[in-house]
Amino acid sequence: MLTKEQNERLTRVGPGTPMGNLMRRYWQPFLPVAMLDENPVQAVRLLGEDLVCFRDRSGTIGLVGDRCAHRRVQMVFGIPEEHGLRCPYHGWCYDETGTCTETPLESPHSRLAEHVSIGGYPVQEMGGLLFAYLGPRPEPILPPWDILVVPGALRQVGYTVIPCNWLQCQENASDPAHSVYLHGHFFQYLLERDGLLDERAPDRKTHRAFASISQSAGYSHVISKVDEHGVQKAMVFTPERGAPEYKEHWHSYMVFPHMVRVGGGGIRYELQIRVPMDDTHTYHLVYDIYVAPDGIALDVPETVPCYEVPTLDDSGAPVLDFVLAQDLMAWSAQGDIVDRRRETLAASDEAIIRYRSVLEEQLQRVEAGLDPMNVFRDPQAVGDLITLSPPITATNSDVSQPWIGANRQLFHKGYWRDEADRYGPLIEEVRELMRRSAEV
Repeated sequence: MLTKEQNERLTRVGPGTPMGNLMRRYWQPFLPVAMLDENPVQAVRLLGEDLVCFRDRSGTIGLVGDRCAHRRVQMVFGIPEEHGLRCPYHGWCYDETGTCTETPLESPHSRLAEHVSIGGYPVQEMGGLLFAYLGPRPEPILPPWDILVVPGALRQVGYTVIPCNWLQCQENASDPAHSVYLHGHFFQYLLERDGLLDERAPDRKTHRAFASISQSAGYSHVISKVDEHGVQKAMVFTPERGAPEYKEHWHSYMVFPHMVRVGGGGIRYELQIRVPMDDTHTYHLVYDIYVAPDGIALDVPETVPCYEVPTLDDSGAPVLDFVLAQDLMAWSAQGDIVDRRRETLAASDEAIIRYRSVLEEQLQRVEAGLDPMNVFRDPQAVGDLITLSPPITATNSDVSQPWIGANRQLFHKGYWRDEADRYGPLIEEVRELMRRSAEV
């Protein structure tokens, strides 16, 4: 349980707030690059600020204030020029830094533009995502996390706006026990209710619902540990609780401050990022890559495609019949900001308590003028790739035994319907890759 003040310290992300100051020490992903192919001017809300991202005709990308300095027209309606973005109302033009470069209806001798700026932030691209840095200069290195930069992989990225605070999304990454019910019993109930259980789960071991339910057998408690990049957690199984032997099952890796490297491995690897738009909205990114075993060629698109992960169907009813949808529901069903004064934590929340303590430690580092965890400044120390766990290897995993994530290697056997990937534009290519890999 947290006090009101402690809860606000961890959840409020606007300019000048403690968590806002921490988040501004990191490069924040805010848009798939492919969305600029659909429209070169996009509205962005990030850490409580309204901004506009644009790509001008020369290919330069900028992230600037959302209002023209002249008469406060929204720049999302701006015109991309050869260099910069022009306001549609009176033609004032701004470059990628937000600096005004032209005021065309003023006197040709006017120097007004030299004194006008709508502000802007540095932008970098990595792995098909655009990242912005909103913090104090000099900006740190954009970390080359393995999943974003490993070559030769198929990639696609899904996005969703969730009407809740970022922290309740990220605390999920420190909660392995929820899988038994949310992705197990609840998933089974949904399929039974809709008459889809036999069709969707013909194998009562491999299907995610039953693999998750099986994790309760012999379960004893949760353990966690902090390492150089974040928090790892595990469910512990013991003979005293009915397990055949003592076992630690390590789940997805919480990468500080708001990413999670989802468990699995083999062909499909996933990174989820919970980006705070403001105090009550989160921009959720699900970033998947698919690697091929030796001997299987991949035709990798030049552009990483993106897609929206829906939360409602055409009738307005919640979509719940895939794993990420169940998480999205659980996070938003806690309310826009959880009142943690009223929660009742249990022993299974051990890793959540540890994560909150890490958050507080890193807040204090920033308040002391120090860099927090995962802020990198030495290019030689970082190198070209930062390896997370499990390492990315182009091999087919052993799916002969039931385990959480086995279904993610078997999309060609129907399990593609259980993940957000089913909405991705590359799903047919991924299913074919898994089919071919199973024959190797």
